[in-house]
Amino acid sequence: MCPVQADSKCVKEKLQSAKELMESMPAGGVPDPEEVPGIYCSTGKATCEDLKFDRECICGTCEVWKEYGLEKVDPNNHFCLHGRAT
Repeated sequence: MCPVQADSKCVKEKLQSAKELMESMPAGGVPDPEEVPGIYCSTGKATCEDLKFDRECICGTCEVWKEYGLEKVDPNNHFCLHGRAT
């Protein structure tokens, strides 16, 4: 798990809730973005407030991160503490 999220009670609750929700959804269903803690900036400000923003993230290990060369963008390794990343 991402070090930024590792100790977050909010993330753990949202992951469990999202898992339960997805198990009960019809095929092809998708939970609301606010219910999925790991997608951060794509939906706006991070919804969990107990993230440890001072910890180093592991985004660079993600294939999407590598494919799109996100290490070259500025700012990188952030978690939308202040809002959407667009």
